[in-house]
Amino acid sequence: MAHILLRHREIPRINEIDIYEKNGGFKAFKQAVKNMEPTEVTAVVKDSSLRGRGGAGFPTGMKWSFIDNNSWPHYVVANADESEPGAFKDRELIESNPFQFLEGMAISSYAVGANIAYIYIRGEFWELTATLDEKIAEMEKLGYLGNKLFGSDYSLKIYTHLGAGAYICGEETALLESLEGKRGLPRVRPPFPPSFGLYGKPTVVNNVETFANVPLIIDKGADWFKSIGTPDSAGVKIFSLSGRIRKPGNYELPFGTTFRELIYEHGGGIIEGRPVKAIMAAGASSSMILVDDKVLDTPIDYASVRKLGADLGSASVIVIDDTVSIDWVINKTLNFFEHESCGKCTPCREGTYWMQHLSQSIHAGNKRKQDVDLLYNVAKQMQNKCLCALGEFATMAVVTGIERFPQDFNLEVRE
Repeated sequence: MAHILLRHREIPRINEIDIYEKNGGFKAFKQAVKNMEPTEVTAVVKDSSLRGRGGAGFPTGMKWSFIDNNSWPHYVVANADESEPGAFKDRELIESNPFQFLEGMAISSYAVGANIAYIYIRGEFWELTATLDEKIAEMEKLGYLGNKLFGSDYSLKIYTHLGAGAYICGEETALLESLEGKRGLPRVRPPFPPSFGLYGKPTVVNNVETFANVPLIIDKGADWFKSIGTPDSAGVKIFSLSGRIRKPGNYELPFGTTFRELIYEHGGGIIEGRPVKAIMAAGASSSMILVDDKVLDTPIDYASVRKLGADLGSASVIVIDDTVSIDWVINKTLNFFEHESCGKCTPCREGTYWMQHLSQSIHAGNKRKQDVDLLYNVAKQMQNKCLCALGEFATMAVVTGIERFPQDFNLEVRE
């Protein structure tokens, strides 16, 4: 099956605007502006069952339909702050197939009536951002951005904005605060961005990969998109595969592909042929999946992964084999989350601090039952009490690691 998103793997130099045009580039955007009402565009995306590819998996068309038409102006923001440990898909899209992503942003902007769109991009991607600015300038020169596009009354400008390397700014309201020039701290919700977003105005925030799907949905139709994947999860997904794997990398596959196919057929299997012990399906923000043959044969989609007691998230799949102790993994994730906690809410600020200190002691060899029990208790006390998802993410590996791999903590194996 030819790639839908990673098209540069079949089409050399598709990151050049003339090559992109020759391969159907901007056809969908032109069609939307010239022949479709904005509400029609939203309806097609809604009917396609496209879900957000950033982590939450919320239906994209539904999010667009929530935009408040009683308040103006509207904005569209691309979340390109790819900071999740284990995630590296968005960078490849921006580097190698940027115009498809930009066209998807433009179509979204038209659909929700936004004349200005922003790309909030990870601060470490500053060289890539300079290249992206050049691509935007090329689109302006050829009339794909600017005033009165394609002879219509619709106008659009796209700007890039560099973050400062803060993981918290991957959370959409913290991202909007940072984009406004303030400290990147999450807002209390509701209200949500479609009614109160950038500068207090209605805003749609979507992930890079989400936008990259949109041009082909408009061009080929919702039914074409739904014919790929599963009823629960339509289309393809870019899986960022890493960990104890022979061939780490990005793999674009239809939803419904099994873990076994992803790991052994595409990823080349485990280093030294070791058995798979655990899978983290959403990068560091993951529950630990205890692996057996049934798990390996599970189709990868949002509903099926949830049945395994985990979430798919951004599909940053980290594979752990039997040479790795789970207490080491938990210590690594907690070092990250404690460092990246913004400190705005007490449960996350204090909870990540104490979990990190406890996990360091446990990993150093002090696997006393009372310390493991306290670590587990702190994590459970944090759940459902934090202002944003960061605190919740920090607890996932801890709780499921201790519950599902008690032997790694010198605990009696429970039924």
